[in-house]
Amino acid sequence: MSRDIAIDLGTANTLVWSKGRGIVLNEPTVIAVNQRNGDVLAMGHEAYAMIGRTPGHITADRPLRGGAVTDFDTTARLLKLLMQQVGVTRFTRARAVICVPSAITEVERRAVQEAALQAGATAAYLMEEPMAAAIGAGLPVHEPEGSMVIDVGGGTSEVAVVSLGGVVACRAVRVGGFDIDAALQGFVRREYAVAIGERTAEELKIAIGSAYPQAEEPKAEIRGRELATGLPKVVVVGAEEVREAIEDEISQIVNAVVDTLGECPPELTQDLLERGMWLVGGGALLRGLDARIAQETQLKVNLIDAPLEAVVKGAGATIESFDNLKDLFVNS
Repeated sequence: MSRDIAIDLGTANTLVWSKGRGIVLNEPTVIAVNQRNGDVLAMGHEAYAMIGRTPGHITADRPLRGGAVTDFDTTARLLKLLMQQVGVTRFTRARAVICVPSAITEVERRAVQEAALQAGATAAYLMEEPMAAAIGAGLPVHEPEGSMVIDVGGGTSEVAVVSLGGVVACRAVRVGGFDIDAALQGFVRREYAVAIGERTAEELKIAIGSAYPQAEEPKAEIRGRELATGLPKVVVVGAEEVREAIEDEISQIVNAVVDTLGECPPELTQDLLERGMWLVGGGALLRGLDARIAQETQLKVNLIDAPLEAVVKGAGATIESFDNLKDLFVNS
């Protein structure tokens, strides 16, 4: 059986679909490298646990930012390790379908393709994430019907209206889960004079973060370093404070949805009124994001099951029916 694979190479998480097997890997997009000799020490969950905890000669970092390759060599090494984990070697080389944000440039697209080829793929095809997400959500992308997808990822948020196998209207903003985490780090630093790390900010977001008022507004304890003394300190933060801290980022995502609706042809707008929009991506798990978008647009927002897997499922469908769906790939 062919070892063809589909990869959702996300800023936050990387998921891999293997032909005939389904999702075979779901790991954080993090790699730890020893800077003295260039050896890769860990990747995925192991490397994620090292973020903010490494000595000077070891870096645990994300090779992608804003959905784009910022470190080509590290990305190529990460892809090679991923392919080895799912059984792709130089003896069982495979075609790879890689999902990319629609906002990235031609140069960035070529960087992703070259990294995949260098990692061992015989051919690398690119697919826009909104199209893959629409297929993964089970939407009729080849029908003359409008389907709207809101894909909120770690580095980018994309909104697209899909019809007849193509993207009719699209807006992308380089705002995602990491920007929300960074906003929380800045908020705690300003309001409490305490420095917290990237992982602590993410844990705070998961614990009490929301985009819309909730029935219960809990508080959470966070631990960090007091700026004035340099000593460890514990502070208690409320859910309402967190919501206000991330308002700018949420507003940018909502505005992208509104702008896309403004570009949508009137005939397709009727379909959206009847069927609503679909919310996918890891950022879709933020409490109340669907309610906030629904309030601002007056349209129904459907949150799919397993939103983090929608993109790789859609790309996996193209691997399973390669000849029938290959017209959905990006020409590069």
